[in-house]
Amino acid sequence: MSDEEDERYDDEVPQQVADLASASVPLNLKTVRACKRCGLLKTQGQFYDEGCENCPFLEMTDNVERVNSCTTAFFEGTAAVMDPGESWAAKWIRVDNYLPGVYAITVTGQLDRDVEEDLENRGIRWRCRPANSA
Repeated sequence: MSDEEDERYDDEVPQQVADLASASVPLNLKTVRACKRCGLLKTQGQFYDEGCENCPFLEMTDNVERVNSCTTAFFEGTAAVMDPGESWAAKWIRVDNYLPGVYAITVTGQLDRDVEEDLENRGIRWRCRPANSA
């Protein structure tokens, strides 16, 4: 490896570390919920405090009602995805275009009709993860 390649690699590592450090992970396993759209797993409190990083248009931050209607406790399996673009597991569960984090393998539930209508009225295209997404 040349010195130039070494320097470029050294510059990339801190960004990769920063990306991993920003990954959202559940703080405890008792109150874990999955975003109905992307499958990201967090506690109810984390969704309330931070919303869903993949789906900011769901506007869950500081909105308990929206958190309850856009997340579910009914999911199966988990996968920790640290490098979504390179991970075969991320591709398999169809989260390779999302941010690093812990994801449900399958999610049960759809967005409430009022949430769907709100998104449609704002011109936002969305799609929940299909039950057989894995």
